Amino acid sequence: MSSAKHTPGDTPDPTAFRDAVHRREQHLGPVVRRRDQMVPGTTDQRLLDTQGPSDWLHEDPWRVMRIQAEFVEGFGALAELGPAISVFGSARTAPGSPEYELGVRIGRALAEAGYAVITGGGPGAMEAANRGALEANGVSVGLGIELPFEQGMNEYVDLGVNFRYFFVRKTMFVKYAQGFVVLPGGLGTLDELFEALTLVQTGKVTRFPIVLVGTDYWSGLVTWVRETLIARGKASPRDEHLFHLTDDVTEAIELVTKVTR
Repeated sequence: MSSAKHTPGDTPDPTAFRDAVHRREQHLGPVVRRRDQMVPGTTDQRLLDTQGPSDWLHEDPWRVMRIQAEFVEGFGALAELGPAISVFGSARTAPGSPEYELGVRIGRALAEAGYAVITGGGPGAMEAANRGALEANGVSVGLGIELPFEQGMNEYVDLGVNFRYFFVRKTMFVKYAQGFVVLPGGLGTLDELFEALTLVQTGKVTRFPIVLVGTDYWSGLVTWVRETLIARGKASPRDEHLFHLTDDVTEAIELVTKVTR
């Protein structure tokens, strides 16, 4: 046993220590900040101080509010949309080209079948599908996205919502559609396609048909999925049945709508 002697100053006063800790504690709603994590002032003070710093506009808590606002605006705008199909395709599809005319036919056929048409609201294949829906007196919807290069909402959109965040926009594409029609497209189209395939594969969405239109364009990808992805055990053989491939507009509409009746 140690025979060392302790002076009164060697043992901290527990009460004094607790009081010191509590003095360095700050409650900001559900958040507790202590010691170096404390921030000056109160929430009301920062709200009412119009001369204060504006750095908060670029901080994560404010971004969360913007994200929440985007979900609220999207849900509010689309909640009463009714049956709808999302159509994807390249913004670079030239007006008057065979692929553009294919998009117009798809949009028109969906509207005639009683479905609203949802696109990304931009030019190219998106414009084509919106145009077909509008010309058939259907509901033409565009879900735009903020990009470094300005695209803008195409003139055939009747109901448009612009988003800052891709993941909010993607939620709207899936939540308010009963299926996807995928026209020839680039990286953005592939992104939407594989996200939808993953959601179906993992059971996050059910009864969600995905139709690729354009066998010449998509057959290489389909072959790779079958002969590489599935053949090497990176996906299940049944995953090949998560999508359909066709060139026929009538067949595409039947495939994408048959499980939503």
